[in-house]
Amino acid sequence: MRVWVQKRAKALSVDLANVKGTGAQGAITTADVEQAAGNAKPDAMRQAIAAAMSRSKQEIPHYYLATTVDMTDTLDWLAEKNASLPVQARRVYAVLLIKAVALALVEVPELNGYWVDGQFESSDQVNVGMAISLRQGGLIAPALHDVQGKTLDTLMAEFRDLVNRARAGRVSRAEFTEASVTVSSLGEQGVEMMYSIIHPPQVAIVSFGSVIERPWCVDGAVVPRKLMNVSLAADHRASDGHRGALFLNHVSQYLQQPELL
Repeated sequence: MRVWVQKRAKALSVDLANVKGTGAQGAITTADVEQAAGNAKPDAMRQAIAAAMSRSKQEIPHYYLATTVDMTDTLDWLAEKNASLPVQARRVYAVLLIKAVALALVEVPELNGYWVDGQFESSDQVNVGMAISLRQGGLIAPALHDVQGKTLDTLMAEFRDLVNRARAGRVSRAEFTEASVTVSSLGEQGVEMMYSIIHPPQVAIVSFGSVIERPWCVDGAVVPRKLMNVSLAADHRASDGHRGALFLNHVSQYLQQPELL
């Protein structure tokens, strides 16, 4: 059995004796371990999350950056686009966030990939893991694959499908294991700012707060605008603050120019 499989099982508190291998000659793979963790009952899942997050804070030298994005024009653009669509086809702004992150990662690839065996391995695709809370308790982060190359309509359909399957316990192994970055948001719960913990072996996680209407200076005048805080937690072994700041700047630019998404 590969050392990495054993390490992953330990990090997620998965008993390998209870895992059925799907690899060559019945070998247990990391995907099998991740699947076992995802199928765990709430108490076991909580333990797995605790183990993974403890390992992250112990091993990963996190650095944190944040910025505020004016979402007023983008939300108006989204409302106008949705007005011409049937209800089932309308986009949610979370899809804009996911696509903006993916495009920004193309510009700053040091944040898109994995830290494995003491070195950074870049991912050719931007596979965005979405932190999804489960109704029975617990949290998983399955991935939307190759986000940077898909239209918003395609991503919207895949987003809805993935959330529904995740809450029904029908996520594939690839969706569990191949996320190259994670996006998290507690905006629906009214959280304005959050600083998340990186999910190893990934090297970054991007977090979005709620949209709040506040006074904002535009062209020298103070006016009400719809603002959202965005934060980045990144692995200092793979990137530095300058590159992280550049990434957040790209995210902000894309979110304020939705026609580019």
